[in-house]
Amino acid sequence: MTRFELLPGHMPITRRELLLRSGQGLGMLGLAWLMADEGLVGPATAAQPGQTLAPLAPKPPHFEPRARQLVHLFMNGGPSHVDTFDPKPELSRYHGQPLPVANLRTERKTGAAMGSPFAFRKYGESGLEISELFAHTAQHADELCVIRSMHADVPNHEPSLLLMNCGDGRLPRPSMGAWLTYGLGSENQNLPGFIAMCPGGYPIVATQNWRSAFLPGAYQGTYIDTQHTELERLIENIRNGRLTPAEQRRQLDLLRALQERHRRARDDDPALEARIQTFEMAYRMQGEAAEVFDLRDEPQHVLDMYGRTTAGRQLIIARRLIERGVRCVQVWSGAGQPWDNHENLPETHRNLAKEWDPAIAAFLTDLKARGLLATTLVMWGGEFGRTPVAELPQLSGRDHNHYGFSMWLAGGGVRGGYAHGATDEFGFAAVENKVHVHDLHATILHLMGLDHQRLTYRYAGRDFRLTDVHGRVVRELVA
Repeated sequence: MTRFELLPGHMPITRRELLLRSGQGLGMLGLAWLMADEGLVGPATAAQPGQTLAPLAPKPPHFEPRARQLVHLFMNGGPSHVDTFDPKPELSRYHGQPLPVANLRTERKTGAAMGSPFAFRKYGESGLEISELFAHTAQHADELCVIRSMHADVPNHEPSLLLMNCGDGRLPRPSMGAWLTYGLGSENQNLPGFIAMCPGGYPIVATQNWRSAFLPGAYQGTYIDTQHTELERLIENIRNGRLTPAEQRRQLDLLRALQERHRRARDDDPALEARIQTFEMAYRMQGEAAEVFDLRDEPQHVLDMYGRTTAGRQLIIARRLIERGVRCVQVWSGAGQPWDNHENLPETHRNLAKEWDPAIAAFLTDLKARGLLATTLVMWGGEFGRTPVAELPQLSGRDHNHYGFSMWLAGGGVRGGYAHGATDEFGFAAVENKVHVHDLHATILHLMGLDHQRLTYRYAGRDFRLTDVHGRVVRELVA
């Protein structure tokens, strides 16, 4: 392939690169002139020649934020809203009988109504009704903002997980955690800005749930398998058994110099810059990660409060991460889809809640005691809910339900002790003050100080955003 010399001291380029740069250059010159004329670009938004901006360096929000960090408690598989945070006494009345309304279309064959086997009662000064499954969490009822009118697009796990995490159920899009770290950076440069913890392996659609897609790779979530307790198994290759830190530093300096030269010759390819930043982050993590994931310095009463469970251990780690300035922490129930209870729902939901409920209550108590809840947005929920009618032939499980389900928020500027919206009298579909996943995303970004319409990234000739062309901030959820 023919190579051309540019100027003395500059790296040669190929004919293909010359044509690419020339063609793009003329178009970008005109585009830059138009955007500058509209005030859409300026020196504050771009690196100067020869300058490399650290991708996770803290960045100013669009406006004063209510929350600085997000913790997403993902109950993957789809917990039943009518058995947790959305009481429906009419279901008990019709238990074992067809509902007096037509069943909405479900993924599997369903039939008679299934009343909740769990008792609901009112909690706190607000009187929020919550199931016995989450009796410990309910002690924080006046901190909870329960959304009872969530709805999504389809009743399938894969697209619903991607919609909840990435804002699109079909096409590759950056995850919410990637968008947050892209927009705000992180307050700790020695740890990833976005961490996803899931014990025992990956959830459905695996790493797509925390991907960066077309955003630079530095914003992708870092996966931690929290079934392990030893640091070397939690984070692979966290220790270097052959080189001292000083030797590693010299090795990385040489590697950076070579990669910088390689990158400059290729028009500052962002993929190469992401690779450089990844090596640097891995080096810095060796010290800080060892400290943050080692729970031996936690007082005994704190360990007892959270419980000696995987859920409890994950939430202690989540608290330690946000204490150290990590922007976004996602905590999954487990590999696969634990809450996907098409049968034996009463027993399985009870067992899952037995582990998660006291740990979540302890987490909220701990955050509040340390003054962190005010600036930490906590979100609980799954990718959808479950049907009020049972799957045939037995009355023991519920099918997927995207027409209406519940989630809750706490801390971070949300309106506590409040239930927003409603599903119909049987809990099949959202009917009052409906909140789509796009609206939820817009509201979360708003609480974090970001305008969802302004947080964009130009890719393939289009400005993309987490909410695509949809979404509205649900002002009623904000304190």
